[in-house]
Amino acid sequence: MQEQPKKIKPRLWEACLILLIMLVIMGIGIIGLHLTPVVPILTIILLLILWGRVRGFTWDDINDSFVIGVKNGIIPLFIFLLIGCLIGVWIMSGVIPTLMVYGFHILSVRWFLPSVFLMCAFVGFFIGSAFTIISTVGIAAMGIGITMGINPAMIAGAVVSGAVFSDKMSPLSATTNLASAIAGDDLYGHIKNMLWSTAPAFIISLILFALIGGGHNSANLAKITATTGILTSHFTVSFWMLFPVLLLLICAWTKIPTIPTLFINILVTIVMTLVTPHNPYSFVKIADVMQNGFTIKTASPEVNQFLNRGGIISMTSTMTLIIMALALGGLLINLGVIDTVMDRFSSHIKSDGMLVLSTVLAAIGVNIFIGEEYLSIILPGTAFKKDFKKAGLAPEALGRALEDGGAVINYLVPWGVAGVFVANTLNVPTLHYLPFVFFSLLCPVFSILSGFTGIGLKRLNKTNEK
Repeated sequence: MQEQPKKIKPRLWEACLILLIMLVIMGIGIIGLHLTPVVPILTIILLLILWGRVRGFTWDDINDSFVIGVKNGIIPLFIFLLIGCLIGVWIMSGVIPTLMVYGFHILSVRWFLPSVFLMCAFVGFFIGSAFTIISTVGIAAMGIGITMGINPAMIAGAVVSGAVFSDKMSPLSATTNLASAIAGDDLYGHIKNMLWSTAPAFIISLILFALIGGGHNSANLAKITATTGILTSHFTVSFWMLFPVLLLLICAWTKIPTIPTLFINILVTIVMTLVTPHNPYSFVKIADVMQNGFTIKTASPEVNQFLNRGGIISMTSTMTLIIMALALGGLLINLGVIDTVMDRFSSHIKSDGMLVLSTVLAAIGVNIFIGEEYLSIILPGTAFKKDFKKAGLAPEALGRALEDGGAVINYLVPWGVAGVFVANTLNVPTLHYLPFVFFSLLCPVFSILSGFTGIGLKRLNKTNEK
């Protein structure tokens, strides 16, 4: 009897109207009024609660919606706390300053953007965590590029593109494993099949970064020299300080999960700081850096702005927004809005191309309306799995569509978990770096082309032959 309210399902026009109103509120708030996503999301949550009560949902239903939404983000939220600590201690110990100083000598201005893209993709493939790459290698690349006079939005685009490639293609990536599991295919077969959309997107992205970086033929050498001098005078810069980076690779290859990997790296970095000769940091100061972030005053305001970051506190605004986005997603799911739209969406598909297009668009839609990359894989995957089998398409075809519309797009959504994280970590607004994340923009295009042309679209009979 009490279960009856939970069976209430919104009508299609209701669900579509709700999603349309959400888009309007988000658009006016974020693009029109230049607000952070917090107030628009809070407004939408309030309207959804009111609508839910009018439609007959109980307060228990609504409260359960918050729990359902937020519980999906507990692990990522804790990872963000640890990343805040890691950024602080990596700057304090000299890891990120060392990466910057060596980067000044290795990376040329002319090929800086393609080099950053390749570096983040290569290192990220072995680590399997885009967030880790963005918060470590990405921060160092931002410092180098800004000092060279390169547009921060372009640098962020190259960093995110490389990190997203690793998040999509690494066998250690959580989203890669999730998409493979949801689709029901073999992990390495899943990765191999994704090359049909990944390889052209990667190559074109590399060419585009080379082209847009072509105008940077010279750098302010005096500024680079001054920045290098400041870093070497305030931090220990040596090959020894690259050991935490190597440790990340070791933990990734030994398949140690993200949380213990971050704990190990934080502890090792702290020990390295304490045993460094002439170490100025006490346990109390290190604890303060872990909580409040690293702070320093040098002769350069730009260097100060770049180095004064990290700590658990620096992640609180990001985590607040993510919790709200997850709560919004929980309401949309538990009150039946998403199911209503996706059920109707999947019932009018007549061709392979339309099936792939619908799956990619559904995954993009979940990213836009819920802002959570895991759900952007889980919900469309569950909704379209039977349709792919009925059409004679292999699970690898579904898995690729889920990745190309789900995992890679979340970084482009200003209120999405990944988009919020990138904006706060690299200090570049999502809408500013979005046009330069070529890899994320191209992957869905090639996935959809594959669906309509049949090129690289794996069918069940081919799988069976093997």
